[in-house]
Amino acid sequence: MEAAAAASGGGESAGELVLRAAALVPWTHYALAALALAFAFLYRFLEVHLLGDLLRGLRGGRVALTFHPDAQVYHRVASKCRALHGRYLATPWLASPHLQTLFLSISGRPPSFTYRRQLYTVRDGGTIALDWLLASDLEAEDVGSCDGAISKDDSTPLLVVIPGLTSDSSAAYVKHLVFSMAIKGWNVVVSNHRGLGGISITSDCFYNAGWTEDMREVVNFLHQRYPKAPLFTVGTSIGANILVKYLGEEGESTPVAGAASVCSPWDLLVTNRFISRKLVQRCYDRALAIGLKGYAKLHQPVLARLANWEAITSSRSIREFDRHATCVVAKYETVDTFYRRCSSANYVGNVSVPLLCISALDDPLCTREAIPWDECRANSNIVLATTPNGGHLGFFEGLTAGTLWWVRAVSEFLCALHDSPYMHRQKAQEHGLRSSLESSIDKSPYVNFMEDGMVAAVTNDGPDSEDSLHNLNVDEMERNARMVAVQKNEDTGEIQNECDSTMDYQNSSQGNVVPMQVQGGSQEQQEEPYANKIRDAMAPMKRSINQLTRSQGRSVWLLAYIAVVTSWPLLGTLGFFLFRKKFRNSLPGKKL
Repeated sequence: MEAAAAASGGGESAGELVLRAAALVPWTHYALAALALAFAFLYRFLEVHLLGDLLRGLRGGRVALTFHPDAQVYHRVASKCRALHGRYLATPWLASPHLQTLFLSISGRPPSFTYRRQLYTVRDGGTIALDWLLASDLEAEDVGSCDGAISKDDSTPLLVVIPGLTSDSSAAYVKHLVFSMAIKGWNVVVSNHRGLGGISITSDCFYNAGWTEDMREVVNFLHQRYPKAPLFTVGTSIGANILVKYLGEEGESTPVAGAASVCSPWDLLVTNRFISRKLVQRCYDRALAIGLKGYAKLHQPVLARLANWEAITSSRSIREFDRHATCVVAKYETVDTFYRRCSSANYVGNVSVPLLCISALDDPLCTREAIPWDECRANSNIVLATTPNGGHLGFFEGLTAGTLWWVRAVSEFLCALHDSPYMHRQKAQEHGLRSSLESSIDKSPYVNFMEDGMVAAVTNDGPDSEDSLHNLNVDEMERNARMVAVQKNEDTGEIQNECDSTMDYQNSSQGNVVPMQVQGGSQEQQEEPYANKIRDAMAPMKRSINQLTRSQGRSVWLLAYIAVVTSWPLLGTLGFFLFRKKFRNSLPGKKL
């Protein structure tokens, strides 16, 4: 016993034994283990999906389409596009959304060609660079050997490209799209944002994610100069947000025949919160903020005069830059007001142009949480295509990553649309300038967001189209109002006449150009100021009722019918007990 105790007392501890055993393992084993851990971490951190592609037999992910069941844009146009009904397989050595996005910004392998530049001055004095690539430029051996002029009667389709944030016509993905469409015989023009493409800021106005005035002026200018050329538009990233917002603002009055939106942020508030959520997204946020500060530095003399330059240079995120620069120059109260006001998701329901929307579910910048799935499904003019992979504007395919899948899908869609009778035709605008749409936060018919981000009361409803259900609801409500007015004023007929005159006023304001002429004597002329006051007082209420009936439909009248039917027995009994004395007094007295 004593010998065993002595032996145990003189032995080594458990920790020392573990260290001695670990020292016997070759260092190469530890190096391999460290590499395996680093590989697993990077595979997870970079969201690599190469193993998943191998398990699927390198077939790629299926393209999911979301559309209205009765959408002719899908059945007659998108159904003919092979790219939208196949699968997308990413380049194996770029099987990660971050690798695709990084490779696109570094290289992208764009085709080589030369633009023709045209400077266009907008109404406020700003300058926009329009970079052209004509189909005839690619047919000629040398661009200089072609005159580069487009006839006013030329019917060649014309494509307008809106680049993304701090991008211009030199971006790799823009060149891929421009070359792909020009080689198919289209004329393509890239509308660079203000201050980009080597052009200085010549006014006190800067572009932002919701600035649609430049696109509106460029589109109208091109349509007036080339009226016989079908006009199409493609927006990418922030340019896609501007495009969809513009289409929603214009509705039927836009001259655009078809459009495509690629990797749109949709909801700027949701997207901003997404890029500040994880470490890798915060890296993108910081990188984009550096790009925005570089853009601001190019135009420091103008921007320093309009905003706090020290605060702009100290911005470390997109939100900080928008707070110190965008909101100040564009006159928005807060950053959230700017994001809500300029999000294109609020305008999807009013898009009247055949529109293809493409988004990658693994987009590291524009999250899938912001995609308006239901709004796109409810609009018969929209086809939404989503892929499991692709990154932000990447979608590289092939072993050499020489082509972009979304460029092929967009070109097929636009060509099929051009060959179909479903291109949008411009309609005359009946109500002048459109009022801005409502915020996604407050859907009340009594508020509206003004151009400066302020919340104000709605002053003009101006609906573009009135369906039979809306007219029926408004007529029934007006008849009910007149019946109640007559019951309360049996001695005079003034209320009835006022309601009739208000009806005539509303009919004339909703599309009748010539107001109805009313014949009458001096008494009617004396009552005219009083009727005008009544009409002015009732007009805001009628506009609110119109919006309410459009948004609620038959449910309002169904609830009113249920309320009347269920409460009438109780109200009748209660009224009998309350007014039974009056009823007794009104009965003929008994003869004495």
